[in-house]
Amino acid sequence: MTWAVFRRALVYVLLSIAAFVSVFPFFWMIIGATNTSADIIRGKTSIGGALLTNAATFFTQVDAPRIFFNSAFIAIVGTVLTLIISSLAGYGFEMFRSRFRERIFALLLLLLSIPFAAMMVPLFVMFSQAKLVNTYVAVIAPTVASIFIIFYFRQATKAFPRELRDAARIDGLSEWQIFLYVYLPVMRSTYAAATIIVFMANWNNYLWPLIVLQTADNKTITLILSALTSAYTPDYGMLLFGTVLATLPTLVIFFVLQRRFVEGMLGAVK
Repeated sequence: MTWAVFRRALVYVLLSIAAFVSVFPFFWMIIGATNTSADIIRGKTSIGGALLTNAATFFTQVDAPRIFFNSAFIAIVGTVLTLIISSLAGYGFEMFRSRFRERIFALLLLLLSIPFAAMMVPLFVMFSQAKLVNTYVAVIAPTVASIFIIFYFRQATKAFPRELRDAARIDGLSEWQIFLYVYLPVMRSTYAAATIIVFMANWNNYLWPLIVLQTADNKTITLILSALTSAYTPDYGMLLFGTVLATLPTLVIFFVLQRRFVEGMLGAVK
C-alpha cells in the first residue's frame, strides 16, 4: 500500500467518524421519539411503537400551533429585518468611502468581544421602560443589526464586480436601484447563506426570549421544551418528539438553500 492510498484511507476513516458523531444525536432523537421514557433510559437503540402516544401526549400538554407560530414569527421577521439592515450596512461600508469608515467598522468588530450576558440587564431595563417586555419586538429588535452578518456581507461585497455598479450608474440608476436590481440578484448566494445562519440563530434563541417573554402565550418552542425538561419525572419520549418537530423547520430551510449556502460561504458571486 502506497503512502497516497494510506493517506486517502485515513482521511475517509476520519471523515466517517466525524459524520457518525455529527449524525448520531439526530438519529438518537428520532429513535427516542418512537420509544417510551423507560426504553430511552435503558438505552434502547431500535425503533419503538410509542410514536403516536408521544405525539398525543405532546399535543395534549402543549399548545403546539401557538408556540410554533411564536417561533416562526420571531424567526422569519427577525431574519428578514436582519438581512435587510445588515446587508445595507455591509454594502455601505464597502461601497462608500470616508475617512472614518475603517474606524467605525473596527469599533463594530470590537463590540463583538462584549458578551451578550453583559448587555442583558441594560437591554431589559430599556425595553421595560419602553413597556415592550413580553412582546415580539423585545425579542426581535436586539438581533436585527448583527455585527457578524454586517461583517459577512462586507467581506462578500468585496467580490461584487464594480463594473456592474458603474454601468448601472451610466444607465441612470440611483444607488437604491443599484442595490435592489443589481446587487441583490448577484449576491443571492450570500443572502442564502446568511438566511440559514440568521434563521437558525433566531429559531434556536433561548436566553433572551427566556428573560423577556413572561407568559405562556408568547413563549417559543425552545422555551416550552426547556420547561418540560424541568418536570420531576420528564417524559423523554414526548420531549424527543417535540425536539424532532422543533428541528424540522431549520432542516427544511437548510436543505432548500444548501446549494446556495455552500456557494455563499465560499464567496461565489454569479
